[in-house]
Amino acid sequence: MVVGDVTTGTDVLVIGAGPAGYVAAIRAGQLDLDVTLVEKDAYGGTCLNYGCIPSKALITATDVAHDAATAEEMGIHAEPEIDLGEMMAWKDGVVDQLTGGVEKLCKANGVTLLEGTARFAGENTARVSHSGEGQGSESLEFEHAVIATGSRPIEIPNFDFGDEPVLDSRQALALESVPDSIVVVGAGYIGMELASVFAKLGTDVTVIEMLDSILPGYDDDLKRPVKGRATDLGIEFEFGYTASEWHERDGDDGIRVVAEPADNAAADGGGEASHASEQESGETASGAEAVEDERLELEAEKVLVAVGRQPVSDTLDLEEAGVETDDAGFVETDSRARTNLEHIFAVGDVAGEPMLAHKGSAEGQVAAEVIAGEPAAIDYQAMPAAVFTDPEIGTVGMTEPEAAEAGFEPVTGQFPFRASGRALTTGDSDGFVKVVADEESGYLLGASIVGPEASELIAELGLAIELGATLEDVAATVHTHPTLSESVMEAAENALGHAIHTLNR
Repeated sequence: MVVGDVTTGTDVLVIGAGPAGYVAAIRAGQLDLDVTLVEKDAYGGTCLNYGCIPSKALITATDVAHDAATAEEMGIHAEPEIDLGEMMAWKDGVVDQLTGGVEKLCKANGVTLLEGTARFAGENTARVSHSGEGQGSESLEFEHAVIATGSRPIEIPNFDFGDEPVLDSRQALALESVPDSIVVVGAGYIGMELASVFAKLGTDVTVIEMLDSILPGYDDDLKRPVKGRATDLGIEFEFGYTASEWHERDGDDGIRVVAEPADNAAADGGGEASHASEQESGETASGAEAVEDERLELEAEKVLVAVGRQPVSDTLDLEEAGVETDDAGFVETDSRARTNLEHIFAVGDVAGEPMLAHKGSAEGQVAAEVIAGEPAAIDYQAMPAAVFTDPEIGTVGMTEPEAAEAGFEPVTGQFPFRASGRALTTGDSDGFVKVVADEESGYLLGASIVGPEASELIAELGLAIELGATLEDVAATVHTHPTLSESVMEAAENALGHAIHTLNR
């Protein structure tokens, strides 16, 4: 049946069914608003279908195999056999369960679901082109709209994601066979997470990064254990380089990835290098071939480009509604998720950094509540972040320099996992918990963790910041023994000068 060009109305139009959009839609439905949710691809968005969930599933699966294969110290001797097809099927099953759940929750909360692509046709009108041949389009009149279209991987010149050897993160998470070798372009969190997955699958991995270190934006003491573990896995790094082109190898199925010094690329207009490391021609850190002009040529079967993500705002005809974006295409919003128009909101990746699924969900809830007339606003003070590398990193609140810059007199406390009984019993004791507080008041300002289960442990410290807890509050909270969470208590005690299981500063 062909859908005619009809016009319907709705209180709230939500464009995009990722973690920001579907949360906004469900919450608006709970508040008795008439809600229409438009999604062009898959419910759950990039996070559930092609990002957070499938990547964490593969991280967990490869960790199981790697841990079993390297547990000789515990008296366990094993040689796990990995069936990638079965692993991918299990991962897909997890994804299907979650995305199916999103669709059911939306319907249970009275949300009308439309499959298609929405574009603005005015301040209160959108046109939805339905998915499928011959399905036509329709117009939607809305009182409020929520833009939740997310983000997409950034392509770099000469590396087209449509070319078979060139992968984005979505394609890398759906490979049918394990590549013998791969070049990863970008040492941010996506590049580092997937580099570890491939290394644990037995792939030879080389990471190219234009800066002089992994995980830009994170403190050196957090990155150090991650870099060390990656090196132990056999991952090789080429810092201070940018990938410039690739070509097929003569008489071989593989490719050669060409990289040049980042400062040269910046001078040519290819990007700006920061603290790029200097490399001399000849043998490089990874053993890659360096040609006379200091370029590198790295042989591989695949190349994964993971240099960041950009907002999906260019498909919406925002100018028809009068919605403004910044130069990078992000839709600018206030603390209530409003755009420059009172009745149009933007949430999630399309609304800017930090590009985190949980941040988008929080914004989605706020947008729905503001539309319903409730006094909601977004507070980023206790917004956590996690990197699912090996070991994990978790952060929340201010760093010590940020606290000092904000006018506080920061005091810090730290507890190493090597002093944690529970960490030692897991065989994973790299890293530490660090807390930052205001010396005068004792209020907790921030925290960072690198080590086992950092992504889970950071939640306690986020709650402490949200509730205005002090170091005394955290230190006086009795923690179960033996657990990793005791390290949080000990770090607070260390800041107070009376930690029991580590030397006080």
